[in-house]
Parts: sequence; C-alpha cells; structure tokens
Amino acid sequence: MHLLFTINQSYLFALKTCIHSICRFESKDGYDISILHDDLSTTEIQAFLDSFSTYAGLSFHFISVPKETFAAFPQSNRYPKTMYFRLMAHKLLPETVDRVLYLDPDIIVIRPLDQLYQLPFRASTLCYAATHVKGTLEELNCLRLSVPDGTPYINTGVLLLDLKALRAKDRTEEMLRFIEEKQAVFTLPDQDIFTALYGQQTQLLDTMVYNLSDRILTIYNANLINPRRGLHWVRENTVIIHYCGRNKPWKKPYLGVLNIFYEELLQSLPASVQKTLSP
Repeated sequence: MHLLFTINQSYLFALKTCIHSICRFESKDGYDISILHDDLSTTEIQAFLDSFSTYAGLSFHFISVPKETFAAFPQSNRYPKTMYFRLMAHKLLPETVDRVLYLDPDIIVIRPLDQLYQLPFRASTLCYAATHVKGTLEELNCLRLSVPDGTPYINTGVLLLDLKALRAKDRTEEMLRFIEEKQAVFTLPDQDIFTALYGQQTQLLDTMVYNLSDRILTIYNANLINPRRGLHWVRENTVIIHYCGRNKPWKKPYLGVLNIFYEELLQSLPASVQKTLSP
C-alpha cells in the first residue's frame, strides 16, 4: 500500500502519531510511505526512522521538494507551501507508483485502510475524497471559484489519487492560471485549487467513515432525521478520524468527543514512544 504525507518540521510529531495508528493494522503488501518535505534535516529523518524500527513491512521514502517549486502558490504561516505538495503528487512521486493514498498528518486511523485503498478507479475518476460542506455552502463555493453548479467542495485531508491518470492529464499550467486569476478569493487555498481542477472528477467517499471530524459528527447528530451515531458507531464503522482545523487533541481545551481515540492510541504505545509524540 502506497501512502503519501506532506509535512514540515512543526508537524513531524503528528505524522509519527498517524503512522503509529496505521501500523496497528497489517496490510497484505506492507506500507510503502513517501514523505514530501522541504525542511527536514538528516538528523531529524534518522530519528524518525529509528522510532519505527520495531515495525515490519514498513518502507520510507523522504523526498525533498525544491523551495522554488511552489513559489507561485499563495503562502502564509497558517497555510505553508507544503500543503500544496499533494497537488503535484503525480510529478513528485516515482512513475512506478500508479496510485497513492494521501493522508493529512493530523489523522488517526482506527480501522484497516485496505478497502479504501483498493477502490477501483473509473474512466472519469481521478480521485476519491470526501466533502465537509453541502447545500448552500457548496453553492457559494461554486460561485466563488467559478466552477459548475454541483461541483463538490473537496476536503483534501484524505485523497486516493490515480497517479497514472493524473500524469496522462497533467494540468499544471491550468493550475497556475487558476491561482493567478482566483487567489484573491481563496479561503482554504489547497482545497480551492483541488476543487476547481478535480472536483468534478472526484468520487465522493462517505465522510462519516473516511474523514470524520467532531464538527461533522455534531452536524450529523443535530439533524433529527438521522439516527444518532455515538462513539460505539464510530468504533464499529469509521476508518479515519481527522482532527482538522484548530481543534486538535494535543491542544487544550479540546471541544468534542473524538479525542478519546487519540488518547487511547497514546496509551497503547510504550512510554518511550509517547515522549516523541509531543508537539
């Protein structure tokens, strides 16, 4: 299973936590993990590798991205250029990799990823992903980004990418033109860009299963039409919990109930490993 992460130094601890959560579940062919970065030192990389030395079936590839590669992309302290690396995965990863599952590092995996990873790509599908917005918000995003009505606004925290198809239909120049024309209206730049370029070619995943946050869980349960879903349902059905936005379980106070999965993961790890997972 090919996995992809993009990080800078500030999220190295979160990435370790995410990978420890994944390693609880065996994958038939093991995990081949690519990490795109632009500021990790050799010492940091070696320390990272050492922290996973007890796991079998893990292969890591640290790929340093030249700083000038994303010079044209809007950046800020909250939105560093590393968040754009996933948009160019088809150009930054080896051509031997035909598909890859990208995960944000602020994710915890609580069930096996195999079923997600093995989803078949249709002729018109470049990606599987989830959306965290619907209805009026979706309509407003379509207007803001000047994309066709009904285009889903993609949460880029979980992306199953058809790299072979993306290479065959490379849209880098179109991406750069879109940034130049629309960056003044960007709110979440990486998601705005991905939605505009690939939203219509993205097959939607069940958000409650593959990209669940406390906000999504709260909104779902607030709808009286829906049968209530609590932590028991999450344990039995959810695969990926995404601590997206500013609400992180390693920051206090945490608002919600899904931090229990983060805490349980930490408690399951040796004390020596727990110490390496602090921000």
